[in-house]
Amino acid sequence: MKKLAVITGTSSGIGRASAIKLSNEGHPLLLLDKDEPMDLNLPNTISKSVDVTNVQSIKDAVAEAEEKYGKVDCLVNCAGIMLLGEAQNQDPEEWKRMLDVNVMGVLNGIHVVLDDMIKRNEGTVINISSIAGRKTFPNHSAYCGTKFAVHAITENIREEVANHNVRMITIAPGVVETNLLSHTTSDDIKDGYKDWKKTIGGGLQAEDIANAISFAYSQPQNICVREIVIATTRQDS
Repeated sequence: MKKLAVITGTSSGIGRASAIKLSNEGHPLLLLDKDEPMDLNLPNTISKSVDVTNVQSIKDAVAEAEEKYGKVDCLVNCAGIMLLGEAQNQDPEEWKRMLDVNVMGVLNGIHVVLDDMIKRNEGTVINISSIAGRKTFPNHSAYCGTKFAVHAITENIREEVANHNVRMITIAPGVVETNLLSHTTSDDIKDGYKDWKKTIGGGLQAEDIANAISFAYSQPQNICVREIVIATTRQDS
């Protein structure tokens, strides 16, 4: 059996696809999601209903999984929400929700596993960001802010832990065919997004991102693929 991987946001989309991919590659898994994680019928897997904004809940779940499968070797932070809107009229509560999940959720997961990785001189943290963490888009101001933060956090910590042989990796997808857009409350913005997506022939599949995660993680520990930016060929922005 390979080493333990922890994945957040596993009820659907990239998290779910990543769970299937890493399980097929022989990893025992801890799957965390605020909603009850889907029963994927994967071997050597523990699924927990955990809100990533609650650091103690993450600690408790990790402790349970480590007792059964050994130390966490990889954390994949997939949990995230996308609430698009214009700064002048978007409900500030939506900004708070995104900051809590997209930024604090990532930091909480890192906080739980990183110290032990440093002590063991091994481990990998993979944070799922977005092309919106590298450039701006209309109606994305707060969302872009959270994803720019993920890029900065990942790179800053990478510099801090590189000498401890711990890898910090950012995956920055373009449009992916998931339910992420459904979080947005403005029908006009959602309709505009869907129309734009049609012009580029649709988005990537969640499995494409899972393959990128697997590629980065499967490299020898002395090789860190710092960032992967991945989108459909026709997505030109």
